[in-house]
Amino acid sequence: MGKATGFLEYSRQDNGDIPPQRRIQTFEEFHEPLQEEPRRKQAARCMNCGVPFCQSAMTLAGMVTGCPLHNLIPEWNHEIYEGHDEHALSRLCKTASFPEFTGRVCPALCEKACMCGQYDEPVSIRDNELYLIETAFAQGTMCPRIPKVRSGKKVAVIGSGPSGLAAADLLNRRGHLVTVYERDDRIGGLLMYGIPNMKLDKEVIMRRQRLMEAEGVTFVTGFDVDSPEKAQNLKTQYDAVVLCCGAKQPRTLTGAVTDLHGEKCDLRPDQVKGVFFAVDFLKSTTKALLGGKGRSVQDLHRKHGYISAAGKHVVIVGGGDTGNDCIGTVIRHGCRSVTALEMLGAPPVNRAQSNPWPQWPKILKTDYGHEEAAYLYGKDPRIFETTVKEFITGKRGELRKIRTVKVAFEGRTMHEVEGTEQVLPCDLLLIAAGFTGCQEYTPSAFGLERGARGTVLCEGHKTAVPGIFAAGDMRRGQSLVVWAIAEGRTCAAEVDEYLMGYSML
Repeated sequence: MGKATGFLEYSRQDNGDIPPQRRIQTFEEFHEPLQEEPRRKQAARCMNCGVPFCQSAMTLAGMVTGCPLHNLIPEWNHEIYEGHDEHALSRLCKTASFPEFTGRVCPALCEKACMCGQYDEPVSIRDNELYLIETAFAQGTMCPRIPKVRSGKKVAVIGSGPSGLAAADLLNRRGHLVTVYERDDRIGGLLMYGIPNMKLDKEVIMRRQRLMEAEGVTFVTGFDVDSPEKAQNLKTQYDAVVLCCGAKQPRTLTGAVTDLHGEKCDLRPDQVKGVFFAVDFLKSTTKALLGGKGRSVQDLHRKHGYISAAGKHVVIVGGGDTGNDCIGTVIRHGCRSVTALEMLGAPPVNRAQSNPWPQWPKILKTDYGHEEAAYLYGKDPRIFETTVKEFITGKRGELRKIRTVKVAFEGRTMHEVEGTEQVLPCDLLLIAAGFTGCQEYTPSAFGLERGARGTVLCEGHKTAVPGIFAAGDMRRGQSLVVWAIAEGRTCAAEVDEYLMGYSML
């Protein structure tokens, strides 16, 4: 422990946020880091617990608390306090593949398990992590680590999201020749096209790509494994293939589709003009901004071909991180109004006695999009215990309104609450209701089966086909970026053992 009384002397201080009225004018990241001296005081708050729950990833009451990467948090907090940033970085990079990603988008499972959080505010672990990696890049200490010896083994990684990048990073470091294939025009998966720029600037991903390329990893974009012939070619060319294609099969909505006169239409909700899946919407905005390297709202409005929310009444179905990202994005588009529907009830503001520390806190989370909507429209945009019952279209099949209804649960059975229907104006509806597993065509190309949850069936990370492995959301199901990175790392160790007969990873 760098300072034995640090947690008593210093209060938690987070990175600052640019106020909503300023940040909604741009798609730039809006967190302002602390200066060096306050940052070292924040690291001094770490108690170096005898049993550090922050790095445990324990399952308590069916929920995980603590870091899935088992980051050596007390060690690098101590080094930050002492001013030994390079030593701290070396400890961080032993377990964390991409701190610049998790330091921005992770919900900080580590902080929820921090001992300081039992009676006070937890240590600002995520901000400390981001400080370390960004300082290293700024000072040039994040240099390419090129393997001194190559094994001669070749590995293909299909998918360049966080699990694919983590697997590729470790396998390359071990000395294998790694090629990463990505079906989109840029690498990153949902890091690139599922998380908006103000939360994760895309230059951060491209910076990591340049570093990995300098270390020997090859990236091939615009390559989709959509046929048995392509799959067979990969199996022939490579000693092992790792599938990291994510869980990108979106969950759809149910409900009647009618016109303004109440006549039923022979359409599914996702076929109505003005209804889009959230990731498709977010991707269109990111691609428009990347096309001209624009960052401001004005830059976006000069572009064409993206799904625009400007001047529209927007409804978002789904209350998770993606739903919040959609709120922040449509506000920057200049929407007329935004409403977010969530089927579940609102969690309590404070912990219930039945949800004690160090369990994951089941409390109401107010994120940046909610704050921005409250600033613009004077209220929280979320409506809980509500779903869409009917989609009402205009003459050309375009969405004009929706009819909502309150719902209640008896166990796991949901039913509508009579007399609670409401009609809301809606020109644009975004489905942010999660995913139901990986898309079927790539597993089929390799002759693999999917389970009941839509994920590839594996023993560990090994599939039923020798030499074919799976990791990330494709194997685990929809989850967090930090879990995807952990998946990629553990899969890399299994691949290494398969190739070499043993593994040091």
